[in-house]
Amino acid sequence: MRTPFAAVGASALITATITAFYDLQRARGPDFFVYPDYFLFHVGRPLGDHARLDIWPAHKEVVVGDDPDRILEAINDRAITRLAVEDGDGHAAEPDPAAAASARGRMATCLAYSASGRVRDPDVRIAGNAVTEGYVAGVLDPERRLAQLRARPGASALAEAAAARAGEVSPEVRAGIRAGRARLQENGAPVETYRRIGLAEALGLLGPRRLAAA
Repeated sequence: MRTPFAAVGASALITATITAFYDLQRARGPDFFVYPDYFLFHVGRPLGDHARLDIWPAHKEVVVGDDPDRILEAINDRAITRLAVEDGDGHAAEPDPAAAASARGRMATCLAYSASGRVRDPDVRIAGNAVTEGYVAGVLDPERRLAQLRARPGASALAEAAAARAGEVSPEVRAGIRAGRARLQENGAPVETYRRIGLAEALGLLGPRRLAAA
């Protein structure tokens, strides 16, 4: 992601797949402790703490340089199999053949998403609900989240981690993102859209570009 709190625009996808992940764990037995190996790639700088979307521990939010080769390197190093790429109109140069082959042999799904929650020419729609929007609200209000953690016994380490990242995105930008979420409502539920894409298009979208919004 290249824009602040961009993964909020894919929150329905993230929460749906995490729910499916835990459904599988529960089906295997009641005694488990695991977080899914989902990663966010922040391009250029940290772009907001997404821990409330269950991207945890914090090292799973990876900051990479604004270079498509470095981004693909980070993706390959973590053996990503399902990739969601922020939509836009830029195109990266041809990737290193070995890096592209690594991704090609492993990648099962590629999707374009938008920080706004709506992409151009969508063919996937996912509806959230009050619970998922509650997680989004927690992401976009780090001060409130920090206050809650500081009031919770034994949560000092979590509070410290939240405090260290609370200022990554300005309140004004966060307010704009919250306002945009209201425009996603359909019949009382937020609906995000996505576009299924091939790996070649996904790799092209790793390059610097002007971002797109529907």
